[in-house]
Amino acid sequence: MSKLKLLSIAVISLLLINIAIVGYLFFLKPPFPPNGRPPMCQYGGPPMKNEGPKKMIIERLHFYKEQVASYEMLIEAHKASLNSLNDSIKIAKNNLYQSLQNENFTGKDSLINLLGSLQKQIEILHFEHFAQLRKLCKPEQLKNFNELTVELAQFFTPDKKGPPPPKD
Repeated sequence: MSKLKLLSIAVISLLLINIAIVGYLFFLKPPFPPNGRPPMCQYGGPPMKNEGPKKMIIERLHFYKEQVASYEMLIEAHKASLNSLNDSIKIAKNNLYQSLQNENFTGKDSLINLLGSLQKQIEILHFEHFAQLRKLCKPEQLKNFNELTVELAQFFTPDKKGPPPPKD
């Protein structure tokens, strides 16, 4: 076999390997949104599988079926209240930034105070949600709940190491 024939086979082999690798990366890459960033959950970290923290809490507290049903009702009520507050925050922020159109920023202070009040209500809502969760626990589950409370702040604190929030 001549050197030219051996070189041709090597070049063609490398070309086919490169095409296969590019095809693999192009067709089997993970699906990210159009902005190229992986999706983030409401609290700044990557989303947990379908269930969010719910599944992890149920497992860590070793809930029984009736406790899971009660917990799911708590979650639905919590989400409804949280959505209402988040909607109010969106409206207040829109009004705040629309006040930039005025020379004297009329109403800026009252809107900022309103946003602070709404954020305070959200924190109270989260706290009360977990206080209600604690009431669902049986005495033997309280130790696990107390261990979980050490980690609760992480659920509601944005991850400072992650990518910046998407620009809309």
